[in-house]
Amino acid sequence: MHDDGPGVADEVRPHLFERFWQAHRAERNSAGLGLAIVKGIVEAHGGQISLVPVERGACFVLTLPR
Repeated sequence: MHDDGPGVADEVRPHLFERFWQAHRAERNSAGLGLAIVKGIVEAHGGQISLVPVERGACFVLTLPR
C-alpha cells in the first residue's frame, strides 16, 4: 500500500508498530493501536509488515506465507 502524503520522519520509524504510540501526541486523534493490531494479525499468520522508504508518502509492504 502506498500513499502520497507527507511521509514518515526517520525518528518516528522505530516506533510505528508500538502499542499506544502516536506521532502527533498533541492531536490525540486515535488510540495509537492501528498499526500494532495490524502487525499482530500479520505475525499471527506467519507474515511480516514493514515500512519501505519512498521519495514521498509512505509504503507499507505486507508478506504472508502461502
